[in-house]
Amino acid sequence: MQARQRTAILSQRGFTLIELMVVIVILGILAGLIVPRIMGRPEEAKQLKAKMQIESIGTALKLYKLDIGSYPTTEQGLQALVSAPATDGSSKWRTGGYLEKGKVPKDPWGNEFIYLSPGSNGDYDLVSYGADGVSGGVEKNKDISNWDTE
Repeated sequence: MQARQRTAILSQRGFTLIELMVVIVILGILAGLIVPRIMGRPEEAKQLKAKMQIESIGTALKLYKLDIGSYPTTEQGLQALVSAPATDGSSKWRTGGYLEKGKVPKDPWGNEFIYLSPGSNGDYDLVSYGADGVSGGVEKNKDISNWDTE
């Protein structure tokens, strides 16, 4: 009786080569269908990152306005978020600044964000010109702005 139990236990221990091959083939088919879809979207990922950066900078601008009483001028630019501007309200400027890492980020394509205050679409305009770095464009060259992300 013990010999039969031992044989039954040994025969149930693990997967057969055929079962492993079936699983590997299924995983290969899934990877073949999914990976090209994910890998073909780097520009969409960069556009999403630019939108997130614009929202983050927008939050920093709002905090700046709460402390100082107004948004930085176009001349002061986004640099006013990381170093105190030479104005009357600079005594209220938050120690450490308003942006993480103490520097103004560049857009995902390595270009500076365009900042205007007052803006033509609100209190301020904050824009990334996309992959080409030039105003206007479609698809990967599409402009991304704070008034489009809200």
